[in-house]
Parts: sequence; C-alpha cells; structure tokens
Amino acid sequence: MMRNHDVGAEPPVVASDLKTSIDSVSTDRRTMMGVTAGGLVSALLGMTTTSAQATSGIGLVGSAQAQTGGASPSPTPWWPSKYGKDDQIGATNLITPAKIVDALKLVKTGKVYEMSHPYESSMPKFGERAFLLRIPGGPTGGPLGANNVIYNDEFVATEIGQVGTQMDGLGHIGMAFKGEDRSEMRFYNGFTAAEINGAYGLKKLGVENVKPIVTTGHLFDVAGLKGRNLNLGEEITVADLERCLTRQKVAADAIKSGDCVFLNTGWGSLWNKDNAQFVKGEPGIGLDAAKWLISKDVVLIGADTWAIEVVPNPDAKLAFPVHQELLAKNGIHIHENLVTSELAANGVWSFCYIMLPLMIKGATGSPGRPIALV
Repeated sequence: MMRNHDVGAEPPVVASDLKTSIDSVSTDRRTMMGVTAGGLVSALLGMTTTSAQATSGIGLVGSAQAQTGGASPSPTPWWPSKYGKDDQIGATNLITPAKIVDALKLVKTGKVYEMSHPYESSMPKFGERAFLLRIPGGPTGGPLGANNVIYNDEFVATEIGQVGTQMDGLGHIGMAFKGEDRSEMRFYNGFTAAEINGAYGLKKLGVENVKPIVTTGHLFDVAGLKGRNLNLGEEITVADLERCLTRQKVAADAIKSGDCVFLNTGWGSLWNKDNAQFVKGEPGIGLDAAKWLISKDVVLIGADTWAIEVVPNPDAKLAFPVHQELLAKNGIHIHENLVTSELAANGVWSFCYIMLPLMIKGATGSPGRPIALV
C-alpha cells in the first residue's frame, strides 16, 4: 500500500528521539530474551503429553537423564582470536581449497540430501519472531510492452537470519560483562556491542564475512543410538557421541580440522506437527560435549533442533551457554532446524556438506538451502 505523503505528514524524527527509541527496542528485546529463557524452565511444570508426542516418542526428560555438571561461564576474556586480533571470519578460516577438494572426493553417486525445511509462515519460531510473505498486486506489475509481459514480486518481513533453517553468524551471541554497558558486552574476538551494533545492520561480524562452506560433514545419530527420539531437556554427553561413532563404525579420529558435525535427535519430527512443543525446549549437547567437539577443530555444529544445545540447561542459572562457547569464544557456527532424518535412515554418516550463507551485509545469521552430497 502506497503512503500518501501529502496528507497527515509525520513530524521529522529527531536524532535524540531515534537513539532513545533504538535503546528502548534493544532493552525490550533483551528483556524478552531473558523472560523467554526463564520461561523455558517454568514450562516444564505441569506439561502433558500431546498426541504428536505420543506418536513420536518425545516426552520429558527425567532428573536422572540430565547431567548436573557445568559451572557458570567465566567472564575471563577469550580474545584475541587464534585467527588474528582483527579477524571477523572465525572457524571458516579452516575451509581451504584443499579441504574442499577432500570433501568432494566423498561424492560417489551424486545423490543430494536436502537438509533444509521450506520457509513458510506456519513453521515454528522462537519467541516473537515472524515470517510473513506477500505477493503484492497479483500480478505485481504489467502488462508492459507490445508483448504484455506481467510479473510477480514478493515482500518478506522476517528476522531473515534467525527463522527456519538458519545458520548463526558470529555477531549473533555475546556476553554482557557489566550489565547494560555496551562497551563491556563482548562478542567474537572481543568486539564490543558499542563497536558492532547499528540500527541498520552489524558494523562488524556480519554474516557477509563467513566463507562459503564446502567441507566434510559427519552425522551423529543419537536417536538411533538410543532407539527412540530424544526428550525435552535430555543432554547429549561426550559418552553418547563416542558411542555413536562406535555404533556407526566411524573411526574415533575421523573428524578432522575444518569438518562439520551434525546431530540427529528425532526432535525434528515435531516440525509443523507440534510447534508449541518444539519450541518449548529441546534435547541437545551441553558444555562438556561442546568442548569435546571444539577440541576437534570443527567449523560448524548443526542439529534437527532450534538451538542444538540442551534446553533448559541442567544448570538452571544458565541460558544458552553452548551458544556463547561456540560463537563468541571460538568462532564456530551453529546450524539450526536442519533435516537430518533421511541421512540417518539411510546410514549416511559422512558426506560433502555445502552451505553458502547469503551475503546480507550486517545480518546476524543466514537462511539457506544446505545439502549433503554423497
């Protein structure tokens, strides 16, 4: 709908008012995030099993299933990065031409496994995020020319890098050292919120800095190991990951520097079937398993869940500590809401993984169409 600029013109925006508005929005968003994280814990109380849960085998984790370890994240500085004090690329520095060639050697049949869900308004979304697509006009334009060409465009309103199948960039997650002091809010490589945040995109650590990802991927079929879909709040341990490798007859040293790893938990079976349950929490790795994977020098960790980490965390004081450990402290990307079930069903444990993040300057993450090639 076109705005009539001749009627009811709005007063000019004063710079100080704009700054106040931006600060207010930022504060409200952080408040919402904190409330939502806390709500994930309270959501465990009084929950009932839905029909989708009954058919999928997904329920609640018992107290004996969740590990109780894991101290609060230390505020000890984690910068400068091993890739250099000014680096904005992170772990994708490890995607070298030689690494790409090695990954492509895994392609023997040309079979493509789609690892993305379709992007649509009905998909589950975290908090108040949205995905709205409109085709204005119907058709949008035309007819034009003697040949009467017509065309359709789309208008999309969304948190483009943080809905659906999404890859988190390095400007997505950080740590506040001193409350609301932006000069003490630190992200990857020690960049501060004062340095990177802008109303029209991140000034540093935008997703446009991520290199194209073409490398070897490894699937951990944790649902197959357990013989069931994992439960909400169920932590995937280092022992689970090691047992997966043994069960799948994958060598312990198969994960090389620059590889990616993926988790099949069965939680993805709730996608667009029981969205309320899907976003209420999830199974996933804790800090111990995250650090084990970090020691393998991986580039990215993905899963069929919306955060890849156990939610709620067994330590009720923590909110998304694995995100901080991977993104902020180590520059390792997170790929969420993936489709892993077909790979697991066909026993595909290693493959050529391709994800080309969109070069959206200043974005916190990227949508995309990741694939596994074998």
